[in-house]
Amino acid sequence: MNHILTRGNLLRVSVGALLLLLGACASGPQTSNRPVDPMSVKVSGSVNRDFLQAVEYLQGERYPEAVELLLSVVEREQRLSAPYVNLGIAYYKTGDEKHAEEAFLQALRAAPLDPVASNELAVLYRRQGRFDEAKKTYAESLRLHPENLPLIKNLGILCDLYLQDVNCALAQFEQYLKYQPEDAKVAIWVTDLKRRAN
Repeated sequence: MNHILTRGNLLRVSVGALLLLLGACASGPQTSNRPVDPMSVKVSGSVNRDFLQAVEYLQGERYPEAVELLLSVVEREQRLSAPYVNLGIAYYKTGDEKHAEEAFLQALRAAPLDPVASNELAVLYRRQGRFDEAKKTYAESLRLHPENLPLIKNLGILCDLYLQDVNCALAQFEQYLKYQPEDAKVAIWVTDLKRRAN
């Protein structure tokens, strides 16, 4: 089975979430040890403009430029997770998994259990063979975001292909189909898993 949730879809989620949050109101960067309500964060116009430019770089696969610009964005604005998520994606695309992980972890410090950041970090852990850490990351975020489809689907993929845990995979994919019953590919996976379970 070929189970892939495209990074482009996740990037669009991350971008879309941040576009709702980044306003043109002026405010200096502030940090806090406690998570902030992202809807209450006022971001300077220059941060917003640079973030949007970095998104264009990502979409154009100009990853080194995206990294450089996103580093500038997160230097000025540390309260939101989306710039860190996109920085992690850009680092990963340049082959720098160490800094990608650090960026995803920083996103989770800004917004604990953020589903997009959690998903990206767990996918990175999976690709590194750190399967227990990936499963823990998915499970913790799903407790807060039980209807998040990328988390559900990717946990199912982890359980099926990497942990060889048929029951875990089946539970995830059946949960996924409750929200996406028209997904024929996942329905085929469920049929296959049921056959293997018996």
